[in-house]
Amino acid sequence: MGLFDDDFYSTKVSRRISREREASSGAGSRKWAVHKSRRGLATWQVAMICSIASAVISVLLFSMVTGQFTHEKASSPSVIGKLAVSSGDPYDRIVQAAALVRPAVVSIINHKEDNKELNIQDQSALGSGVIYKKNDGKAFIITNNHVIDGAGKLEVVTVDGETRKATLVGADKVSDIAVLSIDAKGINTIAQIGDSSKLRFGETVIAIGNPLGLGDSLTSGIVSYTERTIPVSLNQDGVYDWEQEVIQTDAAINEGNSGGALVDLDGKVIGINTMKISDTGVEGLGFAIPANHVIETADELTANGKIARSYLGVYSVDLNNPYVPLAEDQRKELNLPASVKDGVVVLDAVGPAKEAGLQLNDVITKFDDQPITSTLSLRKYLYDHTKIGDELTITFYRNGELKQVTVKLLEKPEE
Repeated sequence: MGLFDDDFYSTKVSRRISREREASSGAGSRKWAVHKSRRGLATWQVAMICSIASAVISVLLFSMVTGQFTHEKASSPSVIGKLAVSSGDPYDRIVQAAALVRPAVVSIINHKEDNKELNIQDQSALGSGVIYKKNDGKAFIITNNHVIDGAGKLEVVTVDGETRKATLVGADKVSDIAVLSIDAKGINTIAQIGDSSKLRFGETVIAIGNPLGLGDSLTSGIVSYTERTIPVSLNQDGVYDWEQEVIQTDAAINEGNSGGALVDLDGKVIGINTMKISDTGVEGLGFAIPANHVIETADELTANGKIARSYLGVYSVDLNNPYVPLAEDQRKELNLPASVKDGVVVLDAVGPAKEAGLQLNDVITKFDDQPITSTLSLRKYLYDHTKIGDELTITFYRNGELKQVTVKLLEKPEE
């Protein structure tokens, strides 16, 4: 049964009605019918006119009813109407994107010095990389600094299984980015780099890399967060002394995926996979360094072999660190005013800091009138707001007395 009764849609006269008419009509009535048939329209013509009239009326009534429904629906906002039209089957787009970038993703083997004689390749010595440009007969590969850390010998395995010797061009511990080079002969595919600033929450992405030595592996997921800031410990001592801006994704990222590509459905690299949170009850928390940050760092590493940053020369501990709090007797030894709650305690001063006169137990509270509350804020100010050769005004407390000193910043020495 439709919106209307079936009889409404019928173009035929009901048999029941026909029989009733026939039973109630006399001969004169039949003669009138014959008389009309000669002077008027034939039966089939009448039937056709009725059919057309019925169809027209049906369309008009249906339009009025559905128009009312449409009007009622239009009065409330429609979320679906705002969705962008899909450009195709998303699964097919994953296949196409993977095929486009796959030849530019390589596996990296780090033969660490300790394992060189035994020729042992454990999981920590495996990683991934992305070929991002060719120049002067060399192909340049982006990876993570922790993938090549402590390397005695580096090798790259291409998608077709060929193993090539790799040379370290430059590495940066702070950004966790490194660049390698290999002979460009036979390298025909270079990854396209996308604009990570245009990433959208919920966008589908794929991760390609070498997890657990299973080279050329692919996983997929979504962008869970476009700009997540997470604390990291540069020295791996449990003290968070830096912050990394990352893309969060639930695409599976495992050991060996580090340095691999996070790719959008256009086949463009929008991030370099760097880490995951691995703990009981934790799943789907993988992170990638945004491509815009990566390329800026990689280009400087390719040009100069390092990242030049300002250097002060202090080894410090936070005055108010919830993870490593100062003992009560240590705080008393500093003889600070009760109003001073945050700052950085100098443990040792070298280079520019030593030349400026900073010493043990000085408590730094400001750089150029900007509050310094922790070692993290000290490092971020130096790296983000100063350059080599700048003069920096430092405000600090020494044995309870407020002091200031000016320091000329030098270039951070290689570690």
